[in-house]
Amino acid sequence: MESGRIALVTGGNRGLGRATAQALARHGRHVIVTHRGDADGAERTVESVEEAGGKAVALRLDISDVASFPAFASDLTAQLERWGATRLDVLVNNAGIGLFGPLEAVTVDDFDAVMDTNVRGTFFFIQALAPLLADGGRIINVSSSLSRHTSAGTSVYSASKAAIEVLGRTLAVELGGRGIRVNAVAPGPTATDFNGGAMRDDAQMRESLGAQTALGRVGEPQEIGDAIAALASENLRWVTGQRLEVSGGALL
Repeated sequence: MESGRIALVTGGNRGLGRATAQALARHGRHVIVTHRGDADGAERTVESVEEAGGKAVALRLDISDVASFPAFASDLTAQLERWGATRLDVLVNNAGIGLFGPLEAVTVDDFDAVMDTNVRGTFFFIQALAPLLADGGRIINVSSSLSRHTSAGTSVYSASKAAIEVLGRTLAVELGGRGIRVNAVAPGPTATDFNGGAMRDDAQMRESLGAQTALGRVGEPQEIGDAIAALASENLRWVTGQRLEVSGGALL
């Protein structure tokens, strides 16, 4: 247990974000979850953490709205103070979007939406919160196994996740002097509500994608959350600038 430490999970109102918040809480952390507008979903995450004996709170955040970050940092500071803290210990950048389609179908608006959220927003959010991150803290960026293997129609999304990994390696060097570790977790096919819940609800898709993994199935959100919590723990304190793929051995 690493009690007394505080983690923030963006996009914590559902799926991987919720599972990550729950996993971090099981490690004894207080958890702040953000949502873009799904207040009910975020509150369900908070309730699930509290039911397990942890502390959690939800704050609204649109990761694509860079101009809102100073105000969010002020709200975050106020919440930290309510918990008797001055610094954030773990930042999990999970919020993101995926718009998929072949080359000829991708519009400028589609491209900009994905990059503005997954890359631009994430980078400037880290910049905004770096002063609030404790020395010795952790930043974990959620990438995708698609940054390693390919799938038709995923070019823009995959490129955005590859960019996050490269940014993370560079920031690991820049922030290393403060003892801050920066890593990426790259989930493979996982049964969440991402992309309309197709992988969770479509049995044929689950079977097809599961057959492409060494372990013969798609992942579950809790398995990704557990991996993120492990990477945030003291057990992996000598790991930074790395990419941990959690995919069951997809397309090896």
